[in-house]
Amino acid sequence: MHMSKWRKYIFPAVFGLVIYTSLRLVNDVISDTNILLRPWHVNVIEIVGSILMGYLTMCVIHRFFRYQQQRIENNNAMPPAKEFLLLALILELLISVTMIPLCALTDDGLQWYDVVNIYLLPLLFNLIYYGYIRGNALVQKSYEQQIHIEQLAKNQLQSELRFLKAQYHPHFLFNALNTIYFQMDESVPKAKHTVEKLSELLRYQLYDQQQKVSIAQEIHYLQSYIQLQKERMNEHLDLRIAFDPQLNEQKIFPLLLLPLVENAFKYCGGDYWIDINATLQDGYLHFIVQNAVPGTQQPQSAGGIGLESLKRSLTLQYPQQHTLDIHRENNVFSVAVKILLCN
Repeated sequence: MHMSKWRKYIFPAVFGLVIYTSLRLVNDVISDTNILLRPWHVNVIEIVGSILMGYLTMCVIHRFFRYQQQRIENNNAMPPAKEFLLLALILELLISVTMIPLCALTDDGLQWYDVVNIYLLPLLFNLIYYGYIRGNALVQKSYEQQIHIEQLAKNQLQSELRFLKAQYHPHFLFNALNTIYFQMDESVPKAKHTVEKLSELLRYQLYDQQQKVSIAQEIHYLQSYIQLQKERMNEHLDLRIAFDPQLNEQKIFPLLLLPLVENAFKYCGGDYWIDINATLQDGYLHFIVQNAVPGTQQPQSAGGIGLESLKRSLTLQYPQQHTLDIHRENNVFSVAVKILLCN
């Protein structure tokens, strides 16, 4: 607010006085005169006239600037050379009807050096000032465009993450509801327990994927998911789970690790075992999921929906901060992800 008042009410007067001082110094050197020896009323007239000229010039420059900005918005911008030339002609015309008559009526009249100085020095100052506000406007517009582009990119990222997150739901819900359906015939308390686990999982999935959670929350979610999956798996499943106790308050994007665990339960076969291991090493989360697969089963595709979604999520949320290794050897399918965590 104060800066706006300065520019509107004070700066034009200061600008006019700077131009007057420059003119006076040049003229005094050329004519070998001293401003202090001139009649005081002549100096007062020139100073007041210069201040008024400052306000008038600022008004003209800013009106011209707004006119040019409107042309730019209408995709009808002038070439810069033509723009500055037109402004120079307008300013010189303004000088011709204001400063030239004032100079002719004061002191010793209009001299040749007065004409040269009055036409050149104010024009130089005015064009420099116009170039400044024009350049400042270009920088501001460029900044706003950059902000707009970043906002669009952010919105696109959020939309894509919501889409990736949504891809987990149908298959997961189908399996969970199918489990509950069969449990209702076998054990109602067991079915109630499964419903409670399912509600925990769904509540966690409401987290905004752009907001990080603690790794402890993510692990708790995985444990609930694993417990739910165990309800529908064969009791002969050999499930080995190891979570590093150091994994606690470090931050991670939610639902990031689910596809690895989901993939293991989906394709587990053969010797029927799953090994889930998470450790913290040098600030990195090392999350490895391995599962047995039947020897006759076709090799698992590394491009399944779950793992493809994981690849894309890692690229969007941890660019240059992760590695993902997917491979099958004999009857073992393994997925290892390494992510840089932050506290």
